[in-house]
Amino acid sequence: MNWYVMGVDLGSTTAKATVVDQDGGLVGSSVVQMGAVSRDAVTRAMNRALTAADVTQDDIRRTISTGYGRKLVPGADRSFTEITCHARGAAALHPGVRLVIDIGGQDSKVIAVDSDGLVDRFAMNDRCASGTGRFFDVLARALEVDVEEVGSLALAGADGLEVSSMCATFAETEVISLLAQGQAKSDIAASVHKAVAARTLGLVAQVGKATPTVMTGGVAQNAAARHYIELALRHPLELLEQPQIAGAYGAGLLARDEYAGSVAPTESRDGAAKQQLAARAAGIVPQCAGCDGTAGDHSHVSIPLTVRTTT
Repeated sequence: MNWYVMGVDLGSTTAKATVVDQDGGLVGSSVVQMGAVSRDAVTRAMNRALTAADVTQDDIRRTISTGYGRKLVPGADRSFTEITCHARGAAALHPGVRLVIDIGGQDSKVIAVDSDGLVDRFAMNDRCASGTGRFFDVLARALEVDVEEVGSLALAGADGLEVSSMCATFAETEVISLLAQGQAKSDIAASVHKAVAARTLGLVAQVGKATPTVMTGGVAQNAAARHYIELALRHPLELLEQPQIAGAYGAGLLARDEYAGSVAPTESRDGAAKQQLAARAAGIVPQCAGCDGTAGDHSHVSIPLTVRTTT
């Protein structure tokens, strides 16, 4: 008899859910946009994924949650960090991947992946909205365009303008100032995307370049963001068909592994990641104090995963 599991990624702006079969196949998925972390949105995402897979909740043997709001996912049996889930999902969606760039609604991270699809080390920015989906929302508002249009607008412009602030709080003021100077919206958008790419490259530098490189998260759907990150990296990004569901799919694969009794190798890596993330939250790792997007910002910390074993 076939059995199924579910992976749920509740982020800051979207809820993603996947249904995975006993062989690890992705049989259903859903992405629900939301204004803030929402139990209603994640429930809708889960129900839509079940419908897409043509199964019911009674068919689900295990549910793993991840993401910003992972503790709010109804019926979740346990959770894994988004670091682990994005690595696992990206490795399944693009076998052989060695570097994952994830830019979501509220944070960004770069994850080095080993030959087994496990996290080797990572660097992240979770102290400010610089270069995240929220940042592009601010840019769109300042340019008075829909956020879906920002990428195409940037690709039509020149990137020679100086953008001195990467702080979402001050970027809007700077964009308005550039508009007041008569600068074209397309040139402003292009220059901001170039600056975001340079910011992302700073995270990549902390874990090391590697190929193949894939991009996950909502910003991966922005063609200009991908273009400028590729220019900064000096090598191409591999395009995933569904970049937003990588974390949820990874969670689903971990649910499948756990139900089948083979999740142990991932658990030790994820435990190390949780310890490091807890240290950041507690302030043991230096925190950003008024990040302005400069090299002196200490919110972007590279974290090698050290796994202790006993004999």
